[in-house]
Amino acid sequence: MENDSGELERLRSQVSVLQKEIQSLKTSNSRPKMKMTAEVIDSNPYSRLMALKKMGVIHNYEEIRERVVVIVGIGGVGSVAAEMLARCGIGKLLLFDYDKVELANMNRLFFRPEQSGLSKVEAAKATLSAINPDVEIEVHNYNITTVENFGHFMDRLRKGHLCGSKPVDLVLSCVDNFEARMAINQVCNELDQVWLESGVSENAVSGHIQFINPGETACFACAPPLIVASNVDEKTLKRDGVCAASLPTTMGIVAGLLVQNSLKLLLRFGVVTHYVGYNALKDYFPSMVMKPNPNCQNSHCQKRQEEYQSGKKKSSIIEMEKVPVEDIVHESNEWGISIVEDSGDTKQDLKVSEGIQYAYDPVGETIDLQNKEEKIEKNELSIDKLQAMLKNL
Repeated sequence: MENDSGELERLRSQVSVLQKEIQSLKTSNSRPKMKMTAEVIDSNPYSRLMALKKMGVIHNYEEIRERVVVIVGIGGVGSVAAEMLARCGIGKLLLFDYDKVELANMNRLFFRPEQSGLSKVEAAKATLSAINPDVEIEVHNYNITTVENFGHFMDRLRKGHLCGSKPVDLVLSCVDNFEARMAINQVCNELDQVWLESGVSENAVSGHIQFINPGETACFACAPPLIVASNVDEKTLKRDGVCAASLPTTMGIVAGLLVQNSLKLLLRFGVVTHYVGYNALKDYFPSMVMKPNPNCQNSHCQKRQEEYQSGKKKSSIIEMEKVPVEDIVHESNEWGISIVEDSGDTKQDLKVSEGIQYAYDPVGETIDLQNKEEKIEKNELSIDKLQAMLKNL
């Protein structure tokens, strides 16, 4: 009995310390709320983000404050993705997870040892609010795959926007099991919701992200993994005494790819990749376009395909608006030489910064919307030509 009493007192003491830590994160460490401005001062947390607008990369970066993103799975990928979006100034995040922080998670980024025992969503909310109090954060500590929670999850995607009556802008799947992916896929197909799926292999040396727009691209059920197609319960595959490996590096790279494509989609710049993989052993990044399966067993996927083919549903890839770009000032030198990018003539070159506008074509090619490139000015040399000159000196 004495041992039980001592253990109970120790747990109470640990809970008290954790509660104080959370309160500290919510108050003393957080800055006051601020509006997003381009003012170049050290106290402006958005000045370097707003520089993207000045440099012609993004037409209107302030739109990020009006965007709402759902993240399902606040683990090695999801927590880092949430932090990146918070630092970018996203308007609102909705976080879904039912797991708790463990010391076994400390090989990953984001969570800290003193948060062990807390729900991942509450721990994440405390940390993210301290990083950027301007971001509205809504958390749900439950399993989205259960019957009692599935309906509420769908409702939050349908009405979770800042105004409270509009659908969210984007869903990010950062879960580690196929059951949850299929649940997200079902909801997004029904609601016609754009989402990005992600994953990291059990041996921690590969990963991927996949863009899914119901009807336009393959949904998760269009080409399911063998385990799903065979109706095998994945829980039966877990081996006793063996857990999945994880590297913060691999997860950080996948999270970076995930959020980078999220920003391109939300703020309409660059090209959103349909699918990109990552092999850490060879630093190999395969990319491909995944078309929907006409015989997909998901009835809502087939419905979205019919809408897309009939023209009722348009592509979610929006062409980037032309952005005025300030002239780049090169350091003067006695030869009058300035260095510019030698992009070549391939279709894959994306030259937004030079005023040439590109958009994504559904067949997977990049199209030059301006039809011609500006010629290199007389006093400018390409990098290749400059290297050749230096070699001959």
